[in-house]
Amino acid sequence: MLRIISLNLNGIRSASAKGFFDWLAQQDADIVCVQELKAQVGDMSAAMLNPPGYFGYFHYAEKKGYSGVGIYSRRQPDVIVEGLGIPDIDAEGRYIEVVFGKLSVVSVYLPSGSSGEERQAVKFSFMERFWPRLEQLRAAGREVVICGDWNIAHKEIDLKNWKGNLKNSGFLPEERAWLTRVFDELGWVDVHRRLCPDVGPDAYTWWSNRGQAWAKNVGWRIDCQIATPGIAAVATGAAVYKAQRFSDHAPLTIDYRIDI
Repeated sequence: MLRIISLNLNGIRSASAKGFFDWLAQQDADIVCVQELKAQVGDMSAAMLNPPGYFGYFHYAEKKGYSGVGIYSRRQPDVIVEGLGIPDIDAEGRYIEVVFGKLSVVSVYLPSGSSGEERQAVKFSFMERFWPRLEQLRAAGREVVICGDWNIAHKEIDLKNWKGNLKNSGFLPEERAWLTRVFDELGWVDVHRRLCPDVGPDAYTWWSNRGQAWAKNVGWRIDCQIATPGIAAVATGAAVYKAQRFSDHAPLTIDYRIDI
């Protein structure tokens, strides 16, 4: 059995202070993908770099206190791929991949466009230039799980107030159509949705810090594990953990009936 957890930390130091690593030690996870480190290597404690039982791999943003992704693994990977090889994207620390034989696991953090037109343009540019990597991974002959904060809610069931967000970043028609193409044209599988086709509010993974979004469960499902069909087909269960809050996102755990 392979257990993979994904979580946007909204700052690894903040999440650590809120008990994330204490919780992680109890989860029996094999691989943990994290996003939005908001830290550079000099900010990382030994426990953040290598929690007990794990090896840590990171792709930091150049800008301090911003973005960044990482992967914790019980096994040392055969290959580590840091970044997409696209300078402006890699400067923001948005992609890291680890390879174990015939399996790749990716931690990705798509840009948010919610701060204005300029960042929305950056998001659209990322989506366009990320597409070839999605094609390459799909055609590589390996099983692949891409974990991350996609910053896109795909369907109306994936957010509480969908009518009010039709013109907002994260639920724009162009963003949703792009994800549809990822699934329908390239053949990637939204694993949580495959396991739970009708799941709605229980699957939300992010809540705005404004208003009473958390208290009223006015959430979005934007954190996903998107996989190649073979490994998606052996997924046995998915869970969103909400008993404790480590950030404005919640951890998504999926178990796969496969060994690495």
